[in-house]
Amino acid sequence: MSTALDQTLPLAVLDFVGIEYGESATDSITGAVGLARAVEAAGYRRYWVSEHHNMSSLACSAPEILIAHLLTLTESIRVGAAGIMLPNHTAFKVAETFRTLLAIAPGRVDLGLGRAPGTDPLTAHVLRRGTTTDPGADFPKQVAELLAFLGDGFPDSHPYQRLVAAPVVAERPDLFLLGSSNYGPQFAAINGMRAVFAHHMSPEIAIEVLRDYREQFRPGVEDEPWSAISVLAFASDNSDEVTRFEAGWALTMLNLRRGIRTPLRPEEVDAFATSPEFRNSPRDLDRMAIGPAEQVVARLRELQRASEADEVVIVTPGLDRAARIASFEAIAAAWPR
Repeated sequence: MSTALDQTLPLAVLDFVGIEYGESATDSITGAVGLARAVEAAGYRRYWVSEHHNMSSLACSAPEILIAHLLTLTESIRVGAAGIMLPNHTAFKVAETFRTLLAIAPGRVDLGLGRAPGTDPLTAHVLRRGTTTDPGADFPKQVAELLAFLGDGFPDSHPYQRLVAAPVVAERPDLFLLGSSNYGPQFAAINGMRAVFAHHMSPEIAIEVLRDYREQFRPGVEDEPWSAISVLAFASDNSDEVTRFEAGWALTMLNLRRGIRTPLRPEEVDAFATSPEFRNSPRDLDRMAIGPAEQVVARLRELQRASEADEVVIVTPGLDRAARIASFEAIAAAWPR
C-alpha cells in the first residue's frame, strides 16, 4: 500500500512570506495561505517558512505562529520552519511550541534548526537579551536539550530530568539541521540528523558538503542519511518574467548590503532589470534554475543527483505571487512522476 509520502513529489517550498509593495502584512499572510494550498494541490511534500527579523518587507518573524495558521488551513502537506534560529530561543520553549503544533496536526510538522540569527547584529543583540558571548557556541548543547525535551529524555542526574515539555504527544516533528556553510552538514552527519543545505546562499560549496555529509554520516537521531538542497528557481516561458525574477533577487541582495529592508517597488525592479548596472554585471546563473519549466526541472534534478539529495527545496522570492504560484505549478507538472 502506498503512503501519503509516496504520493507526493520530492519537492518543498521555502517561503520568506514577502510583503509585496502596497500590500499589508495581513495581505501577505493571506497570500502565503493561498500559496501553501496551491503547492499542496500540485503535489509538493512540504511548505516551510523562514525566521527573519527587523525587515518590513517580510512577515516571517514568528514562524511558529504562521505554521499553526497554515496547518489549520491546509489538509495534507507537511508544514514547518526552515528554520527556527535556535540561539534566539530556549530549547524548552521550542519543544513546547512544536509539541503544541503536533497536537494541532499530528504527522504534519517539520522543524528545521538554524544557528544563525536570521537578522542584523543589533536585532540579534535584542533577541538574545544582550548576551555578550557567542550564542552559536552553545548550539550543540541547545540541540541536545531540545532532543531530550522532545522525547529522548535526560539522565536521572540531570537537573532538567523532572521537566515536561507539554503538551505530551506521541511523536516528535521531523527534524532537520540547516546550513549554508560546512558547519551544518558536518554537525548533522556527526549527530545522525537530516541535513538541508542552502545552495541559494552558498552554491559554490553545496555539492561538495552534501556529498561529504553522506560519507561522514553516523547513525544517531536517524538511522540513515537524508538531505535536501534549497535552490533559487523560477519557471516561465516568458523571458521578461524570468529576467524580472533574476533582477528582483539581485536588487534584494544589493539592498540588504545597503541596509535597505523595505518592499521593492515593481517599477524599481523594472528599471533595475534594464539598467547597465544589471545588464553588464556577471550573471550568477549557477545560483539559480530559471527559464521554461522543463529547463528548470532538468537543472534541479542535475543538482539533486550531483548532491545526492533526497529532496529539492525551491526558493522563489518575488513581487508577483500569482507568477510564483504559476512557477511552482509548472515545475510540479514537469517533474517526472
